[in-house]
Amino acid sequence: MDPESFEGWLDAYGRAWEARNPEAAARLFTDDATYYETPFDEPIRGHEGILEYWSEVPRSQENIRFSHEVLAVTEGMGVAHWKAAFTRLPSNVPFELDGIFLVKLDGDGLCTEFREWWHGRE
Repeated sequence: MDPESFEGWLDAYGRAWEARNPEAAARLFTDDATYYETPFDEPIRGHEGILEYWSEVPRSQENIRFSHEVLAVTEGMGVAHWKAAFTRLPSNVPFELDGIFLVKLDGDGLCTEFREWWHGRE
């Protein structure tokens, strides 16, 4: 894993979220990837589980904006600070998220393990 591949993966993740495109988001993960939305819940497992998760996420959001900053990259993983803002549906209430990603990519640039920590505010 190198800074360029991690940056490219984060850009694609942000584009998929902003476009509300669950298929594009799921294509960023391997068939056996693990996706930890929170540190205490069981991970979402596999491509189909991630597709199902991402099929629900954008249904309650519009006007999504995503940004990120790479904090560190090692051979095995990347760490990024990220922010997102969107309008919640159906309430039309603005919402902001601020968090950290820990991402492991394989040799093809697909995510094998994804962990996130975040906090939100209205």
